Amino acid sequence: MNDAAIRVLIADDQELVRMGFRLILGAQPGIEVVGEAADGAACVELARRLRPDVCLVDIRMPKLDGLDVTRALAGPGIHNPMRVVVITTFDQDDYVHTALRNGACGFLLKDAPPSLLIEAVRAASRGDALVSPAVTVRLLKELSSTRPEPDAACPLTERELDVARLVAVGRTNQEICDQLMVSLSTVKTHLANIQQKIDARNRVEIAAWAWECGMVRER
Repeated sequence: MNDAAIRVLIADDQELVRMGFRLILGAQPGIEVVGEAADGAACVELARRLRPDVCLVDIRMPKLDGLDVTRALAGPGIHNPMRVVVITTFDQDDYVHTALRNGACGFLLKDAPPSLLIEAVRAASRGDALVSPAVTVRLLKELSSTRPEPDAACPLTERELDVARLVAVGRTNQEICDQLMVSLSTVKTHLANIQQKIDARNRVEIAAWAWECGMVRER
């Protein structure tokens, strides 16, 4: 396995779920599953020992749930925090809010397609964030109220606004490419420019900014 591969730890109390994630991720070039845990306490111990690039963590686990695991590995005040993607069957808003506030850099539902799981792992390894489109709009409308008031003048170009609006409704980079008929590298350049201009750390904050500024129209 290439030394540059993304090293992933999977934590879920269901063996079949762990097996499924392992098969999906292990088949991808540049991704290596380095460990598995069946409960939250084992996940924290294994993560601290192995220092994986990304931890995939289920919400409901014995001993420690996924929210406590996330706080222990990536929460406020943690030195050298890890990158945690929370995966669950439950899309309750309080789970999503708590997971992200505890330091998670991704939130996916278990019925998400394999492509989204793979993209979430790759995004987390880059320090980016990805939230399942199934919960993005509802979540970000609420998260927007926690961010500072934006400047009255919008600093983005029209095309950057197009990208920000699509991020705000849960579109992946590839879907943005297809809709705007531009290349993937162009989308990534726009995202980098947007983050710099509005002082956002990742696509979750881009989306929250777009909702807060009234750039997104409800459907």
